[in-house]
Amino acid sequence: MRYTYKTRGTCSSQILLDVENGVINEIQFVGGCNGNTKGIAALVKGMKADEVIARCDGIRCGMKPTSCPDQLAKALKEIQKA
Repeated sequence: MRYTYKTRGTCSSQILLDVENGVINEIQFVGGCNGNTKGIAALVKGMKADEVIARCDGIRCGMKPTSCPDQLAKALKEIQKA
């Protein structure tokens, strides 16, 4: 199923997600550091959402209280609640 998550506190503005049965099929960040967000998307493809959450939750970007990986974890948590 496809989802759109509006990020908060990061350079990226949205995360487009395709998640089926708790497994990530595809992730695309809108905006943000192009190479880093493409790298994150490639690394998490095929992973279980729970594992991505465990690895990415709470990661900070510099002095910011969040990051693109942290926002991905938040998006996946929201999907799991739905």
